[in-house]
Amino acid sequence: MNRRKKSIQIVKSRINKAKAKLSTKKKPKYISKADRAKLAEEEEEEEEENQDTST
Repeated sequence: MNRRKKSIQIVKSRINKAKAKLSTKKKPKYISKADRAKLAEEEEEEEEENQDTST
C-alpha cells in the first residue's frame, strides 16, 4: 500500500468514527437484570396503590 492511499484511508476512518460518534443512538441503554426486576416491582407496587385508592 503506498503512502498516499494509506494516508487517505486513515483520514476516511477518522471521519467515519467522528460521524458515528455524533449520530443518534438507536439502541436503548442497557439495563441490568437486577435493575429491571426492581423497576418491575416498583410498577407492581404503584398499580396496587392505584387499585387500593380507586376502590
